[in-house]
Amino acid sequence: MQNFQAIAKEVLELEAKELLNTAAHIGPEINDATRAIAKIKGKLIVTGVGKSGLIGAKIAATLASTGTSSFFLHPTEAMHGDLGMIGKEDAVLAISYSGESEELIKILPHIKRFEIPLIGMARSKESSLGRYSDIFIPLHIEKEACPLDAAPTCSTTLTLALGDALAVCLMKEKNFQKEDFASFHPGGSLGKRLFVKVKDLMLTSELPVISEKTKLKEAIIAMSEGRLGNVLITDKDNTLLAVLSDGDLRRALMREDFRMDAYAYEYATKQPKTIDDAAILASDALALIEKHKIQLLAITDKKGKLEGVLHIHQLVEAGIK
Repeated sequence: MQNFQAIAKEVLELEAKELLNTAAHIGPEINDATRAIAKIKGKLIVTGVGKSGLIGAKIAATLASTGTSSFFLHPTEAMHGDLGMIGKEDAVLAISYSGESEELIKILPHIKRFEIPLIGMARSKESSLGRYSDIFIPLHIEKEACPLDAAPTCSTTLTLALGDALAVCLMKEKNFQKEDFASFHPGGSLGKRLFVKVKDLMLTSELPVISEKTKLKEAIIAMSEGRLGNVLITDKDNTLLAVLSDGDLRRALMREDFRMDAYAYEYATKQPKTIDDAAILASDALALIEKHKIQLLAITDKKGKLEGVLHIHQLVEAGIK
């Protein structure tokens, strides 16, 4: 019986070994490629055939989402009219492990006519793709993970990883920040985590606010009606003094001096967690809520006056993670 666990382990170790070997011998060509791409005013066109094409499409998508305008162009489509998609201010990243893919090699002379940077990824600089390339990034591996040493496995993993490395280098070169990333990913949980701010979600009206002279019984009624599991205690100038949570109530019930006719302020948290900037990311607010194990975060101005609240349920419902 085959030990598939051992086989899977061997494949992962082999692919990891090839990645580490390339990392140890990475050359200055990555500098040249990064700077050449960063300087173009147009787009980076990624092209390749078969498995290399599939990897190329993913590299193009990664580049496009991290600040480098890019798209994938299939060589066959290029030979039938889509070469017109390549402009004088573009650059091309061509991928072929053998460096001899027929469909790809056919379009290289036409690409060279544009006199734009051609960056090649292949096994050997002496391949057709290597000879055409202005900048060459080698894809050297000792063997594929395939037991026949035939199906692209280690080679495609290495190509994909080098594409990721190139994307990260370009992010560093362009000083691509979290805010830039957010603008490219406005939808989905990732975009929400990087784009949605506290002010977009916080509640500002009909808040369960009581004064420091409010009795506990009335505070409990306000807490129930507010449906936030908390009441906010402010002074006459709307300065936040304390927050009474349902947890505070439970702890108060355990006290020997507990009285329903006492002021709610007596049992409240006197230094509640707050933020005084509604423009911070909602994901950062969630991190604060999780760190302090609270449900409600009060938002104040710089002088401590209450402006709104943010409840953990709002963050969850909005898809903030």
